[in-house]
Amino acid sequence: MKVTLPTMLLAAAIGTFALVAGAHDGNSSLLPKHPEASRGEQCVEPTDVIRRNHMKFLLHQRDETMHRGIRTTKHSLKNCISCHASKDDNGNYVPVNSEGEFCQSCHSYAAVSLDCFQCHSTVPEDEK
Repeated sequence: MKVTLPTMLLAAAIGTFALVAGAHDGNSSLLPKHPEASRGEQCVEPTDVIRRNHMKFLLHQRDETMHRGIRTTKHSLKNCISCHASKDDNGNYVPVNSEGEFCQSCHSYAAVSLDCFQCHSTVPEDEK
């Protein structure tokens, strides 16, 4: 079987995706560490589920809200930000898209564009 450059690139892409998506041997220590949630007892979904499907949840939430007028909070971006934003030494919220913060750390690791915050707030709205 002849291995071509496109085949090698496809194999590399699949391998990278499997690693990033957590579909490897279950060793999540390969993924970047990020701040724990600052509020609440637990995330709305188990960690492995939210890591793999957070964009699906956000897109579904967007469709329900924008196209159907149904507003819920379980998978809303606003709800994620209000729980996962961390505070600096002065007690001010650090934007979740700042270097090393919750959203930015995984998006940088996965080399995925993070454009949600061109419109959405990066800190909880109650303490902007």
